[in-house]
Amino acid sequence: MFLLDLFRFGFALIFTGLHCALMLGLFLEWRRDRRGRPETGDPLVERACAKGAAPHVFPANTAEGSAPPMVSVIIPINNEEARIEELLQSLSVQNYPEAEYIFIDDRSTDGGPRMLRAFAEREKRAAIITLTENPGPNHKQYALNKGIEAARGSLLLFTDADCRVPSGWIGAMVRRMEDPALGITIGPVFKRSGGRGFFHLYQCFDHAVRYMYLAASTGLGAAGGGFGNNLILRREALEAIGGYDAVPFSPTEDAALVSRMRSNSKYRIHSACGADTHVMTAGEADWTAFVNQTLRWNNGGLFSPEAVTRINFTFLMVTISMGMLAIPLLPFFPFLWPLPVSVFLVMTANTIATLSLFGVSLPKAGAAYAVQDIFTPIYFTFLTILGFCGFKTRWKEPSA
Repeated sequence: MFLLDLFRFGFALIFTGLHCALMLGLFLEWRRDRRGRPETGDPLVERACAKGAAPHVFPANTAEGSAPPMVSVIIPINNEEARIEELLQSLSVQNYPEAEYIFIDDRSTDGGPRMLRAFAEREKRAAIITLTENPGPNHKQYALNKGIEAARGSLLLFTDADCRVPSGWIGAMVRRMEDPALGITIGPVFKRSGGRGFFHLYQCFDHAVRYMYLAASTGLGAAGGGFGNNLILRREALEAIGGYDAVPFSPTEDAALVSRMRSNSKYRIHSACGADTHVMTAGEADWTAFVNQTLRWNNGGLFSPEAVTRINFTFLMVTISMGMLAIPLLPFFPFLWPLPVSVFLVMTANTIATLSLFGVSLPKAGAAYAVQDIFTPIYFTFLTILGFCGFKTRWKEPSA
């Protein structure tokens, strides 16, 4: 009986203790980020930032009359004709003075390259790299490497073709890199709601909860993930880890980059929280595409080539799964109640934290978030089981 009590209550204490530590990390990262963004004190300005009307703020410590650091914005595209227009529009209003746009066309067969050429004619600081072959194994990782090779900036800023960035985005991300000890700043990415109903709301919530976990672990010095469609990297830091070629192959190349930076360099990692850095991306069309996307992310953590990331992520996912798998056993073993109860209590706290920090970029759904709160640990368990059962994800390939 003692061993049973030790297991069930020990599980609850360890699980809730872990998340208390993560909430402390989230608070610490939020406080750090406040030093890297304008102090408006006005929630209306914060809301405007999330809608793309952010004030243009350049690095505070740039001496008057001196040029701010050169930034290379690197964007891979692959058959993005239907989704790239919003990105091009949001890039065209950036007024950061020292920026170049580098697009890597990875064998597109649609009208995307034509749209890029028209954009480059208007924006003289834009360049297009056209790939005629891509040996992979991660095609996006290969394309990004080609963009990095062509970049001239001391700071490298990444996003994707299906994103919309705030109007002051480049300056806001550069401002987060003022401290020369920082190697990477990860920015938040949220999904635009594609319609009404549970599926569309859950996509938005899932993305935000994942970023909450990322920022919390970063605050504790254990960053192991990243959103590659909103990430700024110091070139010196990249060179310190052996260049982008040294990043091991991973289905989540952004997480692999962050993990290598944390474990193989002296540079620190930061997660931005302010609305002036919120990037919006398109949601998936259906459950099949969404499961494929989130399974790829989960597998990237479960099977990360970097040990600390792999151990931390696996422990988190396994403990959540244990709590959920105990539910169908409760009629037969009611003493297991502390496992699911601790998971749902923690998820409630996570939901409150996520909505408090990032709610400005999420749909206004009120009490409907309680359903997402319950569904999230169940869905994470589903993905974890698929990962351990060897289910593979597919990566978007160009049309023949």
